[in-house]
Amino acid sequence: MSEAPISDSGYDRIAIVTGADSGIGKASAVALAEQGFDVGITFHTDESGAEETAELVRGHGRAAAVRRHDLTDPERASLVVDELAGELGGLGVLVNNAGTGSSRPLLEMDFTEWRSVVSVDLDGAFLCAQRAARRMVDAGRGGRIVNVTSVHEQYPRVGAGPYCAAKGGLRMLSRVLALELAPHGITVNTVAPGEIATPMTGQEDQPPKPGSRPGYPIARPGDAREVAAAVAFLAGPTSSYVTGASLFVDGGLVLMGPQAAGALTSGEWREG
Repeated sequence: MSEAPISDSGYDRIAIVTGADSGIGKASAVALAEQGFDVGITFHTDESGAEETAELVRGHGRAAAVRRHDLTDPERASLVVDELAGELGGLGVLVNNAGTGSSRPLLEMDFTEWRSVVSVDLDGAFLCAQRAARRMVDAGRGGRIVNVTSVHEQYPRVGAGPYCAAKGGLRMLSRVLALELAPHGITVNTVAPGEIATPMTGQEDQPPKPGSRPGYPIARPGDAREVAAAVAFLAGPTSSYVTGASLFVDGGLVLMGPQAAGALTSGEWREG
């Protein structure tokens, strides 16, 4: 196995961002377009949101292509990686952003619900990364894979068992991929957001309100564009010596473990 030469910009300026119809995915697609990438965009149900993202990408003078992507059938869904790469003419960056969650205690959860979350958040990310990496290896120009996880890749939450398990698994998957793909000039990293003002957190891309989260060091939710900036850095040429890393974008939330535990005055947190 020969190592790929170090290159600051040799990989294709073409990115695929899954779940780019809103929130972090949408902001990441736009941030990459601003950096000169053509962008493949996937969505599950919100086609109009995906087309809006595509128009924003084209507004920066870049090409965009859109595909539906149903990760409840991850093997079939991963085919869109090849479809989008074929339409756009290559692939240099994959951002695995699509995901789902749950809010049920593990003892009340059936296996179907467990599998539905793990299938989307872990199986789908693996299969998309595998397809993307094979194309990058065959092209021989290196590349970037950025997996969007969560602070829950490391820290648990009551009622989010399969989500936490999948995100923790994705963190370790990313590290194994980082080892295996480094000889090919492909870096693999995770971005771990905290609470971000997006539809997934019920905030419909609302501007974060300063002072609204007194328990956070930076006392507000994050903005999707703040996460997208981290994604764009890890997808760009200046991150060429960063691989196997997790970049937390959480306003210092995870620093509050012992501090916040000592401030709790009731056991309501056990209810999720």
